[in-house]
Amino acid sequence: MTVTDSDGDRVISLSSPDRVVWPVEDGPGITKAEYAEYVQLVADPFLAANGHRPVSLERFRDGITGAGFFSKNPPKGTPDFVDAVTVTYSSGRRHPQLVLDRTSAIVWAVQMNTVVFHPWASLAADTDRPVELRIDLDPQPGTGLAEAAAAAHALRAVLQEAGLVPFIKTSGSRGLHVFCPIVPEWEFLDVRHAVIAAGRELERRMPDAVTMNWWKEERGERIFIDFNQANRDRTMAGAYSPRARRGAPVSTPIHWEELDEVDPMRFTVRSIPARLDSVGDPWARMQDASGRIDTLLRWWERDAGDGLGELPFPPEFPKMPGEPPRVQPSRRADLH
Repeated sequence: MTVTDSDGDRVISLSSPDRVVWPVEDGPGITKAEYAEYVQLVADPFLAANGHRPVSLERFRDGITGAGFFSKNPPKGTPDFVDAVTVTYSSGRRHPQLVLDRTSAIVWAVQMNTVVFHPWASLAADTDRPVELRIDLDPQPGTGLAEAAAAAHALRAVLQEAGLVPFIKTSGSRGLHVFCPIVPEWEFLDVRHAVIAAGRELERRMPDAVTMNWWKEERGERIFIDFNQANRDRTMAGAYSPRARRGAPVSTPIHWEELDEVDPMRFTVRSIPARLDSVGDPWARMQDASGRIDTLLRWWERDAGDGLGELPFPPEFPKMPGEPPRVQPSRRADLH
């Protein structure tokens, strides 16, 4: 397969091109060759959203019906047109991580049986300082897209009051992702605190509809504001990345005006190229709108002064300063 990059053409050998990556219920499955064509058609908006930054690859050797695994470090034999950058993980360990900077690198990732691309919130030029504030709105049992959309509209208002410009995309599943471009002046812990401040403000406004409770037993039928997606080396599916679900749904940037009528399952590997031709990329000018999180950090300090401090970190993180016990409330009560 010949792939065109800005610096010339590259030939990439695609093994097993007819292997079905995604089964499709009402027709032929989506093959590896078709997926390789897709990533070339969407390469420009894909790279704008996911390129030039550390990325983890979620790979499935036998298609999505088989077992998947994550690949962060450049595997043996990685070609010289696929870049890497050394990053610091939450554990303090440092290691090279893949960076995709050109179309041929994306096609190579497809050849390596990548299905989902998980980019960091920071660029390779400065991996410690995010260029995006990201908030994952995760529907809990008893809720769905309609409830997530209502929360997203209210979250947009909160973020705008804080001086930021929110953008939105489908997750490729039931949830929604809200991103705000920010200037890279703060490290991940500060951006996490900004996300928590925004989430707490939204929770105050919609207490029966959204929750910041980390423990599932306390969330109820509400939309969970997943603040831990703002942590270092925590990622979510990138814009224009497919998901490992039947039908090949794609995590898709949308205009806010589309939100109330959106059907995420209609955004697939087969439909996205035509959508880009007709409506363009809703995130095309995202990086022109980089804002600051000073206001959110003032809200964080205000809440901390009122006794609302740090929230639990994911289990793989080291114990963090000010963090509450990592024991779910029902078990905590049993310990007493």
